[in-house]
Amino acid sequence: MEAITELSYALDTFYFLVSGALVMWMAAGFAMLEAGLVRAKNTAEILTKNIALYAISCIMYLLVGYQIMYGDGLNAVIPGIGALIGDENTAKTVLAGGDGAPYYSKLSDFFFQVVFVATAMSIVSGAVAERMKLWAFLLFAVVMTGFIYPVQGYWKWGGGFLDQLGFLDFAGSGVVHMTGGAAALAGVLLLGARKGKYSSKGEIKAIPGANLPLATLGTFILWMGWFGFNGGSELKLSNIAEANSVAMVFVNTNMAAAGGVVAALITSRLLFGKADLTMALNGALAGLVAITAEPLTPTPLLATVIGAVGGMLVVFSILSLDKFKIDDPVGAISVHGVVGIWGILAVILSNPDATLLAQLIGIASILSWVFVTAFGVWFLIKKVMGIRVSEAEEYEGVDVGECGLEAYPEFVGSRGASS
Repeated sequence: MEAITELSYALDTFYFLVSGALVMWMAAGFAMLEAGLVRAKNTAEILTKNIALYAISCIMYLLVGYQIMYGDGLNAVIPGIGALIGDENTAKTVLAGGDGAPYYSKLSDFFFQVVFVATAMSIVSGAVAERMKLWAFLLFAVVMTGFIYPVQGYWKWGGGFLDQLGFLDFAGSGVVHMTGGAAALAGVLLLGARKGKYSSKGEIKAIPGANLPLATLGTFILWMGWFGFNGGSELKLSNIAEANSVAMVFVNTNMAAAGGVVAALITSRLLFGKADLTMALNGALAGLVAITAEPLTPTPLLATVIGAVGGMLVVFSILSLDKFKIDDPVGAISVHGVVGIWGILAVILSNPDATLLAQLIGIASILSWVFVTAFGVWFLIKKVMGIRVSEAEEYEGVDVGECGLEAYPEFVGSRGASS
């Protein structure tokens, strides 16, 4: 019996770590997606942001975030304040035996949780691309990953009041994706649109990305990483019931993404008369976000429908934000914020334990906390050091102004020589 328990512990820990590695690989997906959807002159800076935000997320979550999210709270609303992960998280010999006993290494839990934090911060990166100061963004990342994200994470996944109310969010349509979308919206509202995006007469001018093959690669990487994102959230694999659940989560995750792509393609064809690749890419991500709140209980067909609704919704959301002159170069607010809300609501379609009231309270609580605190932090940074590059730097490209190099120097050089 002891040998079986040890094997289960080892297997579940290994599964958790591999799932976390898949989610970590999503950082590459976000980097490639965003690099493909911005202009060539802003590519090096967006890549710098993505690797730096990942490192900052890891450090801040180690220092304070994990203990805020999973430590002993003062009450169901106010988490405790701790520092570092404790010695108990290094115990490798604790085995699952009774109810509530851990069935994987707590260090594997930290690793799995920290890559989720980085995912939420990556969402913000694309929305503020091409005109935000690099160091202002990184300063916000410190606060976002160390404090803003962990507090609302405590409310649900740390056993806080949302969890006690019965709010359901399996893998983070709200805790991760809507959180990133809300923080991004707060920053974009203070930052303003890119120069030339909207004319004085209200016309919306498309600003194409520089590398759609790269954006497509990024989307496929994210799609693959999402199997760890949702599959790992089942937390264990070492018995028949859990193995079957993981298989269902994988299938539903995949089908929702497929539904999102097809729905976004059809919607764009009906609206524009063309098959818009960027909408198809965002449709895939929208389908994935939509199913993340509950990838276990739907049938595969229902998961496809949930993803398809997300794919349609993201197209209309991107168009609507443009009408309000909210400039989001990669569609992050729509994909993760708006569709994140849909994902939370869609839980009630298949999970009998879900109630509409609890889901609405969860949406309102997370949105309020994240948007208000993020707006306050962005506003303070704006007053102290500014958040937007100069008009000249924006015209030249933030690669040169913020990083002192270009992502495609040979291309730019040869273009200049030929002209």
